[in-house]
Amino acid sequence: MSGPEEKPRGSWFGALTDRSRVVSSEIGETIPRGLRVGAAYSWRLLLIGAAVGVAVWLVILLKLLVIPLLVAILVTALLSPAFDWMLRHRVPRWLAIIVSVIGTLAIVTGLLWLAVWQITQQWSSVQIRTGDAIDGLRQYLIDGPLHLTADQIDGLLGQAWTFMQQQAELLWSGALAIGTTIGHVGTGVLLSLFILITLLADGAGIWRWTTKLFPRAARPAVDGAARAGWWTVKNYARTQLLVATIDAIGIGLGAFLLGVPLAIPIGVLVFLGAFVPFIGAIVTGALAVFLALVYNGPWIALWMLIVVLAVQQIEGHILQPLLMGSAVKVHPLAVVLVVAGGALIAGIPGALFAVPIAAFVNVVGVYLGERAWETGARPEPEDLIWATVPRSRRTARDH
Repeated sequence: MSGPEEKPRGSWFGALTDRSRVVSSEIGETIPRGLRVGAAYSWRLLLIGAAVGVAVWLVILLKLLVIPLLVAILVTALLSPAFDWMLRHRVPRWLAIIVSVIGTLAIVTGLLWLAVWQITQQWSSVQIRTGDAIDGLRQYLIDGPLHLTADQIDGLLGQAWTFMQQQAELLWSGALAIGTTIGHVGTGVLLSLFILITLLADGAGIWRWTTKLFPRAARPAVDGAARAGWWTVKNYARTQLLVATIDAIGIGLGAFLLGVPLAIPIGVLVFLGAFVPFIGAIVTGALAVFLALVYNGPWIALWMLIVVLAVQQIEGHILQPLLMGSAVKVHPLAVVLVVAGGALIAGIPGALFAVPIAAFVNVVGVYLGERAWETGARPEPEDLIWATVPRSRRTARDH
């Protein structure tokens, strides 16, 4: 007969491990299932939040590089319809790039020149009418229901002037920072222009190099998701351009017909501000109402307010739901929240780029969640910006 089987050395550690597993299992069984599921979701959400926080921190840290890159990408999306049309009609790529870039610069320069021209033509008149409006307001404060005296008004004006003098040192101390900001803006413009030309010239090569940074097995998913997101950004850019043009024409034409001065600068500001959905056109429209109040009086200001509200109603109830909803596939409430969040995080650039980034992330997430790349379907029609091989050669290669 053989004696009892001798336990191998170190079996005490295995026994202790088994005992720990039993205790952990017993403790886990006593925890409600809802709490276990909530804890599992919580640590994953915390991990995702930490990753997003680090990404936002890096973007803010590298904003002088990120903002020009995003501007160039957005301008590329705006130029893609005309650029693709020229390529489809066998215009050489280098010529299409020159026409696109110079045409864009010419349009921007022309709008700014018109705005500056009208400001120089009407600024003296606006100053005179503004002075008259201030005198009228002063007399109203004296004769109106407030019954302020001239000394009280002068005292309030003196306090305001003293406050402005106290802030003068802060303004002068910020002169160097302003100069630095102007330098940053100039550098950013040049960098955006260089990135734009590079994207138009060799977008396909840049994207092929980018996809090689991912594991080979993940490249089809990355390529398909990014192309689907890019198609959404292009739709957003084209739709927002149409909405901004309609807002600018409506409010600018209304200001012109009502005799409000600086109608062209108002239209240009509305056009630029409308690229921030919902909020931009409201702020710039309020400027038109204020100018009408100062220059033309309360009745014209009331009609200017009606024009602005009418344009906003057309945008909010017709253009945005029909055009923007189908373009970005993001609910209008989400658009407002995203714009507000972007403005809180990064100011004007954050409000400008919040919606296209949210639309891109949304489409990419849906594409990856549905594993759409496995079906073999193209996420969007052929995009000539990212193609460097002629159509006939691509067709022969694919088949």
